[in-house]
Amino acid sequence: MESAACDGIRGLTSSGNKLNIISMKNYYMDNAATTPLSKEALEAMMPYLTDEFGNASTIYMPGQRAKSAVENSRRTIAATIGAKPSEIYFTSGGSESDNWALIGAFDKARSALRERGLPGHIITDKIEHHAVLNTCEYLESQGVEVTYLDVDPYGNVDPADVMAAIREDTILVSIMAANNEVGTIEPIKEIGEALSHHQEETGQKILFHTDAVQAYGHIPLDVSELNVDLMSSSAHKLNGPKGVGFLYMRRDITLPGFIHGGAQERGRRAGTENVPAIAGFARAAEIACGNIGIRVSRETEVRYHLIGRLLNEIPGAKLNGGKDSRLPNNVNVCFPGTDGETLLLLLNEQHIYASAGSACASGSLEPSHVLMAMGLSKDEAGSSLRLTISHDTSMEDVDYVADVLKQLVPRVRKI
Repeated sequence: MESAACDGIRGLTSSGNKLNIISMKNYYMDNAATTPLSKEALEAMMPYLTDEFGNASTIYMPGQRAKSAVENSRRTIAATIGAKPSEIYFTSGGSESDNWALIGAFDKARSALRERGLPGHIITDKIEHHAVLNTCEYLESQGVEVTYLDVDPYGNVDPADVMAAIREDTILVSIMAANNEVGTIEPIKEIGEALSHHQEETGQKILFHTDAVQAYGHIPLDVSELNVDLMSSSAHKLNGPKGVGFLYMRRDITLPGFIHGGAQERGRRAGTENVPAIAGFARAAEIACGNIGIRVSRETEVRYHLIGRLLNEIPGAKLNGGKDSRLPNNVNVCFPGTDGETLLLLLNEQHIYASAGSACASGSLEPSHVLMAMGLSKDEAGSSLRLTISHDTSMEDVDYVADVLKQLVPRVRKI
């Protein structure tokens, strides 16, 4: 059976209902999902996809050149967050890094917890990426207890709530640097400082992890200023290749190895290094972080322009998340009385590619857990769109998107 959304779309796109604007250009507005590989990153990768194919674990020259590329990349990435190269561990992406941080923290503490007869406790929040939430769910199946903190209507975690949740067996706090759906920038520095003071006063060391997959390359990050022990990131969110990321692990933190086998990544993450992807990641990070002030300023200006047009010109439109304390590339708007899935399909016909405030789960459309945690109703969550721009998105691009939505939203409301 075809959906009502499809029936509505046929009505909206019939000959009598064509939009009075048209463009054959593609408008990619889903950069929070993934970004296109930059020309510079591809150029950095090409030698290691062709002539320089050596295995970085071998001792002959091609292997040593590959090893040199990996270590140079490690130094480049470490410098972008104020870390030491030895604190950067390459992984397959953000999800693996999150898994390693959370599961590794528990494995590290397991023996001591068992001796004291304690289950172990983790503090996180309700709007984390599923890479963190589902890992917490797995750890709960292993006996760990997890506190899921509420957020305010803008998606902010209160540092006071973090501190109030601490128990004698708390081993880890995991709070994302910035939210992937609404772009809210969390008070990581304040939480890190509070946990540091807690350790000074009580002697209890609680590891602090932040999932920075959405934030890295989009806002300045310095691990020393943030007081984090562990940080996750992924290349494909900043014009790097898919399938590579890193876990920053502060030098005095020794989490157990996560993937067993060879001695790669100083014996903690086995597997032949993905040299082309690592080289591409480093080049993309170098560009994104090296120009971050310019990128933030430009994206913020375009973001404000798009938000202003949507809120001022489409009746009832409401911004999800705060207007200012959000990632410079993120716009998430609720259009009450519409269906996000229908809007997405209609936008696709106009060569506009975005995402909805809903995600397909087990074959059924479920409301966004982020928007629900922020207090939106199911209908509001289901009528929300996420539009995430890039440093290449122009004012003309977002004007076209706003013009299209200005016509589509009233029509969808009539379905």
